Amino acid sequence: MKKYVLDLKVKANIHLHENYVLLKFTTSDGTPLPDMMPGQFVEIRIDDSPSTFLRRPISVNNVDRELNELWLLVQLVGAGTRKLAAVKPEDTVNMVLPLGNTFSIPENRQARMLLIGGGVGTAPMLYLGKTLWEKGYTPVFLLGARSEKDLLQLDEFRRFGEVYLTTEDGSVGEQGYVTQHSVLSRISFDYIYTCGPKPMMQAVAKYAGAHQIACEVSLENTMACGVGACLCCVENTVEGHVCVCKEGPIFNIDRLLWQI
Repeated sequence: MKKYVLDLKVKANIHLHENYVLLKFTTSDGTPLPDMMPGQFVEIRIDDSPSTFLRRPISVNNVDRELNELWLLVQLVGAGTRKLAAVKPEDTVNMVLPLGNTFSIPENRQARMLLIGGGVGTAPMLYLGKTLWEKGYTPVFLLGARSEKDLLQLDEFRRFGEVYLTTEDGSVGEQGYVTQHSVLSRISFDYIYTCGPKPMMQAVAKYAGAHQIACEVSLENTMACGVGACLCCVENTVEGHVCVCKEGPIFNIDRLLWQI
């Protein structure tokens, strides 16, 4: 898939939470955004931030073709993302896109698919769920967070499938971790897709492996360049060490040397 270096215009900056913003971008001249697939990401240049030298990788949260919008859900974790979160409508942001591979989609439209997201890892699950829904599938979402206030974009998720929730403090949904949710004992799934903190993904992978469910994970290794040059994002696999930004970020769990 062709890659582009573009200056995209900020259309909206929506503060969803004290630590999260939803940024919506469009092209300055009205030309259509490039094709982007679920699971892919962009690399954003952070301007006017003396302590930020490298681009920041952000998962594609949604692509709205009717409005010609690219959505990025940004978690504020350091100087770079905090600078990015301060952009205003009509500002321009330079990014390289689209990068990485995409999730596998089964041919059988009757396949039962569970999309599990934790924290900012819910971001690619929204675009994947939307894409599956548009293709005639019926995805199920299982979203986890520390508390109710940390669960984001629930109305958007509910547009595309049934949504189940877990919180560590029990403030909404079932209390506990995503792998402890009762939906796993009530519904038999054929495919699981997941993104979130690595311990969560490893737990999901362990569950999927034990129940012989096909499973793909979206790794969140540090991807500084996005093209496999800096070697910051290396992951050990059955084929040896690979750069997540080039070979991933989507991996079938059978390729990973996780202790599952």
